[in-house]
Amino acid sequence: MIYAGLNLARRIEAAEARNGVGCAEAHQRLNPGLGAAVLEVGGGFAIYVGVESPLTHAVGLGMHGPLRTEDMDWIEEFYRARGAAVSVELCPLADVSVIDLLGDRGYQLTEFNNVLVRPLAETAPGSSGAVRRACANEERLWAHTVGCGFLEKDELNAEEVEVGRAIWHMPDAHCFLAFSNDRAAAGAAMAMHAGLATLFADATLLGYRGAGWQSALIRERLCAAIAAGCDLATATTMPGGVSQRNYERNGFHVAYTKAVLVR
Repeated sequence: MIYAGLNLARRIEAAEARNGVGCAEAHQRLNPGLGAAVLEVGGGFAIYVGVESPLTHAVGLGMHGPLRTEDMDWIEEFYRARGAAVSVELCPLADVSVIDLLGDRGYQLTEFNNVLVRPLAETAPGSSGAVRRACANEERLWAHTVGCGFLEKDELNAEEVEVGRAIWHMPDAHCFLAFSNDRAAAGAAMAMHAGLATLFADATLLGYRGAGWQSALIRERLCAAIAAGCDLATATTMPGGVSQRNYERNGFHVAYTKAVLVR
């Protein structure tokens, strides 16, 4: 069992912030018209990748000390200038000043997210031949599979495809596909930094759900993380959902629960 204290939270939140920044940088290269931008502030980052994007949020605030009033001023101006609402992911181990500032400014709780962790041993979990790392020429196939699975639709518009392409082009990103009878059924991604593997972007197409593809993708990514020398893996899920259940079946447990607050 891993102690879910401040050091662990700092490690996980730093990796989450790195992924968010990497996604914004990929958008800057692929879609300069979108105006993706990043502001380093308050020990974390304010990230913008479009007004409607769930990846437009502030993360890692207060993980290394108090959040100042001027920090929140800068964050709010950063999003105001881009016409976006201010969405803050709050780690429960962040400095109490973050809670005070958000409360004083009228932020409201909108959702919770569970952060799960699993230590990695030298012995990898079993993987499946139907699940593998995506090839270099499968960028659009991966983006389409993950996008359609996440949005629960058969086709994507150009903007929706670009979300997946940005993840594909994130620094340190590794994308995986699962196949059923030679057809892509599900996809997922992973990034590794300082021995921590972050598993994310899990999505299964509607017609293939309930067949164990997410678990297969989890195991395949854990194999890759162990081979790369990682000692810890993490993932974030909605509380009590199918994804949390699948991760717990594969050896993960909830380390802490984050709140999302919006003004």
